[in-house]
Amino acid sequence: MFKLFSVLKYIKGYWNYAFLNIAFNILYSVFSVVSIALVFPFLKLLNSSNEELLKMKSQIAPQFSILKITSYVFDGFNYYISRLIFSLGSDTEAILSGKVKALVFICLIVFIMTFFKNLCRYMAMFFIAPIRNGVVRDLRNKLHKKSLHLPLSYYNEEKKGDLLSRITNDVVEIEFGIMTSLEIIFREPLTILMFLSSMIVISPKLTLYVFVFLPIAAFFIVLLGKSLKRASQRSKETLGHLFTIIDETLGGIKIIKAFTGEKFIQQRFETINQKFYGQSVKVYRRTDLSSPLSESIVVGILMLILFLGGKMVIYGEGGLDAETFILYFIAASQIIPPIKQMTVAYGFIQKGVASEERIDKILNAPLVIENPTDPKPIGTLKYAIELRNVSFAYKKGDSGYVLRNIDLKIEKGKTIALVGQSGSGKTTMADMIPRFYDTDSGEILFDGTNIKEFNLLDLRQQIGIVSQESILFNDTIFNNIAFGLPNASIEDVKTAAKIANAHEFIQSFENGYDTNIGDRGSKLSGGQKQRISIARAILKNPSILILDEATSALDTESEKLVQEALYNLMKNRTSIVIAHRLSTISNADEIIVLSKGEIIERGNHTQLIELNGNYKKLCDMQSFK
Repeated sequence: MFKLFSVLKYIKGYWNYAFLNIAFNILYSVFSVVSIALVFPFLKLLNSSNEELLKMKSQIAPQFSILKITSYVFDGFNYYISRLIFSLGSDTEAILSGKVKALVFICLIVFIMTFFKNLCRYMAMFFIAPIRNGVVRDLRNKLHKKSLHLPLSYYNEEKKGDLLSRITNDVVEIEFGIMTSLEIIFREPLTILMFLSSMIVISPKLTLYVFVFLPIAAFFIVLLGKSLKRASQRSKETLGHLFTIIDETLGGIKIIKAFTGEKFIQQRFETINQKFYGQSVKVYRRTDLSSPLSESIVVGILMLILFLGGKMVIYGEGGLDAETFILYFIAASQIIPPIKQMTVAYGFIQKGVASEERIDKILNAPLVIENPTDPKPIGTLKYAIELRNVSFAYKKGDSGYVLRNIDLKIEKGKTIALVGQSGSGKTTMADMIPRFYDTDSGEILFDGTNIKEFNLLDLRQQIGIVSQESILFNDTIFNNIAFGLPNASIEDVKTAAKIANAHEFIQSFENGYDTNIGDRGSKLSGGQKQRISIARAILKNPSILILDEATSALDTESEKLVQEALYNLMKNRTSIVIAHRLSTISNADEIIVLSKGEIIERGNHTQLIELNGNYKKLCDMQSFK
């Protein structure tokens, strides 16, 4: 039961709206019952021929008793109606006119009760609107914030499309789960309880049959709800896979077209889409089954009541007359709509619980890279960065370490180059310094202090990165260069662009630095995107530079100009350069040669050539000496 309403935890901060929603739902239930209960005196009025009895009722006011509050209300209403009937006199014509007057009064009261019932229904929905939309907003904010703080290792294991599905579709399911939870907890059960109470007052014997058979309906509803939850979970997982394919298609459309893979990708998409179709059909069918199933069971119970109650009226048993039984049956029939609503709501809640479990996997995912509780202050690098006996594997406990027993000291102002075959651990080693990953063993020191003792933001503010793949945003050139630096001026941005040899081509655009570069910089060439990335790193003016194949996407002329700018930028800075093109790192202070996660050679270019080892072979393969 606790799990059923666990989605309610998301309305924290919206309890004022929740209480107003609950209050108006309670009033809605009260007005619903009262508007139906008024039918009873109406039926009595139409069928009453005993004028002496009516006259006697008009002369005896009911006595209030908290133990007989229902009887007091009914008797009080009958007392007022009877007085109204005899208000014009006691002769036959006056009594008939009084009955018409009472009839008008009853109709007016029923209309007013119905009006207030619907007004309360609207007000309940009015106050749930901020909850529904506020929870969606807050959940998406939390999910996006958590996604920014999750370690890179998390994204190595999860599918991007599945994450998108959780942020979009699953959040919407939570919205409906909350809305229906508030209704299923308060409005519908209260409505049923009030009608059952009135039925008990009218005929306890008949109501006993209702209590015997209603659990049957509840059993089938719960059974169906559990099945719906399982089916919903499977369909959401498939939808996440579908989103992944869409993301890969849009991101790799150029390669798909170049390798004529349209048919393969389309077949792959259609296969998953067909699977999702089948699962969605099951979900909808089970959702739609709940309402007619519950209604059929409840109507069956009502027909049993109709038979038993009709039999009691015919034989004069149980003190039931025809009018009273009609009122009883009307009250009993009013149980059907709330039970149907509860059944549908239960289905939505089960789907919401399934979505909640998927969302909680993100919100409760451990932050492997954590900030220290009492971080030490960090300043500009003064002495050196040092890796001491560092080992790392992407999967904990994995024997296949990406880095093994790395010992490396990078002194301030020095340029260290990392070379080696693909998969040798170059990029992973560089990623350890800004703590994209933490060491499995060993430690990384910044001026003698373990980097785990610094605040993550403070540490990363000391580091500028230009990656092999140009990561740009669908925004203006200015905002891409000034990314993370809200106070950067246009002059600062232009200066950085000039150093990166980007100013000239930026000026050629109609809107200059205000030009939107499209999704992932799609409006720029590969070389232009890379120069924007370099300008971004230049503007940050960090004390430590990590250049991961920073010039790989440039043509020969641009590479020469940008390489010269990078040389100037790296003066008096600590730089870590990852390179496959060895011509770009010949001037490095030290070159580290990696193989299978281990340092196999180290020295400057001349020393390594004279060593005639692995580095010499790499140079010969590139025809560079």
